[in-house]
Amino acid sequence: MVDATSAFQDSLPVSSDDLLAQMRAAGVEFELYEHIPLRTVEDAKTVQGGAVPGGPGRIDIKNFYLRDRKKRNHLVVLEQDREVDLKALGAQMGVAGLSFGSADRLMEFLGVRPGAVSPLSMVNGAGTGVQLWMDAAVKAADFVHAHPLVNDRTVAIRPGDLESLLAGWGADISWLEP
Repeated sequence: MVDATSAFQDSLPVSSDDLLAQMRAAGVEFELYEHIPLRTVEDAKTVQGGAVPGGPGRIDIKNFYLRDRKKRNHLVVLEQDREVDLKALGAQMGVAGLSFGSADRLMEFLGVRPGAVSPLSMVNGAGTGVQLWMDAAVKAADFVHAHPLVNDRTVAIRPGDLESLLAGWGADISWLEP
């Protein structure tokens, strides 16, 4: 079975190794952590403070690939413990009828499998018209923890470096206030 781990990264449009090489070539400093596959926030919490350092200044995120009633694609990145009501979130975003996109569309538009979605997926999503929405709390962090296209690795990256990478890929960020 093909899953979202680095063992199958060569079947992605951009492999995790290629993404990390792009980040290094762009002069982006990051910390890389390898760990068990993390599919949910609950899974992620089992490695936070262990395989993935925790503490003040570090933000852990959850990511949603959503589609609206008009079939537009959205990647929503939120602090992991933020409560989510899709109807209220849609109202904040100014869109209606938010629902989760399918695994096939996730691969088509973001180039990742379920469990590996992250803002770094915009390396593919910027070119496919995905709109990126990020929790404003990300800007206040020292480091953001995100999957580099696979779910058995996490990078810790400074928010400014993340924003620069995203801009370089042509991704515009819409910020969501709490």
